[in-house]
Amino acid sequence: MGILMGILTVAFFRLQVLRSDTWELRAESNRIRQLPIPAPRGTIHDRNGRVIADNVPGYAITLLPGPPDSIRATLNKMSQYMEISDERIESLLAFLTRYGRQPLVVDSDADFPVVSALQERRTEFPTVYIEMRPRRRYFGGEAAAHVLGYVGEITADELASTDFSQDLYEQGMVVGKAGVEKQYESILQGRRGLKYVEVDARGRIVGDFGAFRVDPGEGGESLHLNIDIELQEWIHHIFPKSLSGAVIALDPEDGGILALYSNPGYDPNDFVSGISTELWQDLNADNRNPLFNRVVLGLYPPASTWKLAVAGIGLDLGAITPDDKMPVPCTGSYVFGDRSYRCWDPDGHGFNNLAEAIGNSCDVYFYQLGLRIGLDPLLRRSTELGFSRKCGIDLPQESQGIFPSEREFWERRFGYAPREGEVLPLSIGQGPNSQTPLKIAQFYLALARDGSAPTPVLARGLEIGDTWALDLDPDHMQALREGLRKVTAPGGTAHFGTALEHWEVLGKTGTAEHGLSQAGLAEPHAWFAGMAGPFGGPPGIVVVVIVEYGESGSAIAAPIMAKTADYYLRKKHSIPTDSVQTYLDHVQIGPVPTWYQERYPAVIGAIR
Repeated sequence: MGILMGILTVAFFRLQVLRSDTWELRAESNRIRQLPIPAPRGTIHDRNGRVIADNVPGYAITLLPGPPDSIRATLNKMSQYMEISDERIESLLAFLTRYGRQPLVVDSDADFPVVSALQERRTEFPTVYIEMRPRRRYFGGEAAAHVLGYVGEITADELASTDFSQDLYEQGMVVGKAGVEKQYESILQGRRGLKYVEVDARGRIVGDFGAFRVDPGEGGESLHLNIDIELQEWIHHIFPKSLSGAVIALDPEDGGILALYSNPGYDPNDFVSGISTELWQDLNADNRNPLFNRVVLGLYPPASTWKLAVAGIGLDLGAITPDDKMPVPCTGSYVFGDRSYRCWDPDGHGFNNLAEAIGNSCDVYFYQLGLRIGLDPLLRRSTELGFSRKCGIDLPQESQGIFPSEREFWERRFGYAPREGEVLPLSIGQGPNSQTPLKIAQFYLALARDGSAPTPVLARGLEIGDTWALDLDPDHMQALREGLRKVTAPGGTAHFGTALEHWEVLGKTGTAEHGLSQAGLAEPHAWFAGMAGPFGGPPGIVVVVIVEYGESGSAIAAPIMAKTADYYLRKKHSIPTDSVQTYLDHVQIGPVPTWYQERYPAVIGAIR
């Protein structure tokens, strides 16, 4: 008996004295809970310093971990005062099973009435913790949606992926889901802090625990974009609301993206608090697809905007000179083999040199140019130039252009070996050739510069080298620009909708046939790609516009391009902006403006 008492005494001594620190720490950990302090995301600025995304105070509702049955009961009870779906409850319980002792964020952006209702019933919800946390706010609405993207609560799949380190991310955190919010998540996301609360033996919150120092965390870094938000808003204002399409504007100096607009869009603020099921279904059911960024994801036949690429390749390979005229004049069609290929103008254009053919958009000239180049050289050189590659824009998604790199493409895609005649539709931007508006803009950026073009980027300060090189002689570059100038000159296909008071516009229209238009079920897509700047000076902006089912590049796309360029250049050169911009605008509301009469007296004389 004495031996037994001795053993028990030693055991009690070890338990209560020698291991007292261990039990004290365990008791301490049972009564103290860590709670994360969300860090504000970095502010996003446009090129002029204007804030286009920041943070405002919001509320988060957090539930301390506990037994699953107790958590389920609490959540069911909370659903009387706030919207918690069965799916949400199950996802929270699944997170509890997987991550154990981490707090559960029930709502990362709760409405104030919900917060008030729970605060009034704190005794009913002793394990619920309500705190203020940053709430994302966007400026510009639909105008900037496809640039900024949106944020949302991190999902279980994202937490399990390698893109989101568990050392930095946890359930309930808000992360970028699209646009630059997603692309620059690592920059915009701050480092979360920590605070401590004291709980009683039943897990109910007693209050903050002040013995441990609060770690406030660190806010995310600011992000400065090349975007001009006022230009974005102007494009949104002038773009036809009933039509879908895209506008991309680039700075010729560095390739910075001045505007990236896709219509229709959405309001990113609708996603901040967790988008409603009804609105999410509406956005996805909309056949105009407002979530689809047409600038970087849309693939369209480039139509006549592509003729400049064919012309450049022809000059580069020595197939033509700027003064060459094709042996067969344009009479409205061209016969090759046993088939007649029409020109867009049934009256024809006669004999043209290169600049005249570009100005007239003469299909017959470019049919013959394509035959001079040859199918294989055209495929090879177009591929080398990158028309089947992405541009590399700093966004999470970008479509790759479709262009055959070799004859086997026809065998794989269509099941037949191509003949030399396949070069004819390719030469006018039809056939198996689909490009994004961004890719066409990068090509026209090269035309506006010295033949080289950097990757178009949204973020400022990125070091990006030239990724596009046409390798053309200066005389050849001048010949291409002269062709673009003829498009917008009096008598050109886009003159009336692009003539501006202060700026010279150079560009190319395009009417893109597609499956529905060829079947007579819809209108063709309307393109205009070009550049603008002071008369006699270098271009100050490159703009590409596509309007789906817009029918005519000259009638609808060209005026949007000209108005976009006019607005930006007026601001840049400190000239007051005006809602009446093009010659067409002026004649629709009043007399011919003085500046047009003085610049084009011959046109006015012919009209009179």
